[in-house]
Amino acid sequence: MQPLIAVTAGEPAGIGPDLCVLLARRRLPARVVVVADRQLLRDRARRLGVPLKIADYSAARPAWSGPGVLHVLHVPLARPASAGRLDPNNSRGVLHSLEVAADGCRDGLFDAMVTAPIQKSVINEAGIDFTGHTEFLAAHTGAEHVVMMLVGGGMRVALATTHLALKDVARNITRDRLERTLCVLRHELSTRFAIPRPRIAVAGLNPHAGESGFLGDEETETIVPILKKLGRQGFDLTGPLPADTLFNPKRLRNWDCVLAMYHDQGLPVLKFASFGTGVNVTLGLPIVRTSVDHGTALDLAGTGKAEVGSLLEAVRLAAALVSRSRRRSA
Repeated sequence: MQPLIAVTAGEPAGIGPDLCVLLARRRLPARVVVVADRQLLRDRARRLGVPLKIADYSAARPAWSGPGVLHVLHVPLARPASAGRLDPNNSRGVLHSLEVAADGCRDGLFDAMVTAPIQKSVINEAGIDFTGHTEFLAAHTGAEHVVMMLVGGGMRVALATTHLALKDVARNITRDRLERTLCVLRHELSTRFAIPRPRIAVAGLNPHAGESGFLGDEETETIVPILKKLGRQGFDLTGPLPADTLFNPKRLRNWDCVLAMYHDQGLPVLKFASFGTGVNVTLGLPIVRTSVDHGTALDLAGTGKAEVGSLLEAVRLAAALVSRSRRRSA
């Protein structure tokens, strides 16, 4: 039986609901249940001119998505949402949809969850301390350490730190954090992605990877000792490498994944190569979670101009990860 995947619609004023509506027009490698406010999806479908029949999801009835049909697990919003207009009053409903999907995965109701983009700023305006999906789902599921990795353009790029101000990055790259990140990354590449002995390239933090300490000592004091320690344990690691020459296509063929030190060190390269088809994967969770590689695009919401490619790829990758896990367990 095809995997059953929960898809959260994300920020109700953004393009997430548009993308969920468009899923009903696509052939998918999984059964999909959209976790969202059903009226939001009806309104957005009407605005887009997309014929849509919504069927309320029930665990007692097999879920499926066919031409023009979308199964929905209703999670109500506080107020009706308008395309392009943020409303902090709906923030708790957005987060509740994540909890419902994650709990469904934990309890065996769903095989995986896929998330459409959310607007961090409006959630914080609602008085909720929130930095992103990755951190929220880690806290909600009790995961000890998670790693954000994007897949696309023939690359896998993971991050040592995620949503931090640049001024806070260096002090958050500690030996303990780096070691735990590399352990999670290697384990997940081996198990979820079926790479027997993952080859991981590790970027330096500073220009020229610190230039032997003349441009910063994070490489010599933090990164190198951990790479040597894990290398003695059988990890296949290369680095620290200067980020400005690391993403050369010929060099990338030597590795299965790159670990960048911070968000905007590694992701601009991957998104340049795959924007609109890249996928965000959270490693280290007790559940399978993938996501789109883009934001809420408030200016495109309800216009019919949003591209569904990244969400489709996120569903496909989630289904592939579930299927691979099933084969491994069989």
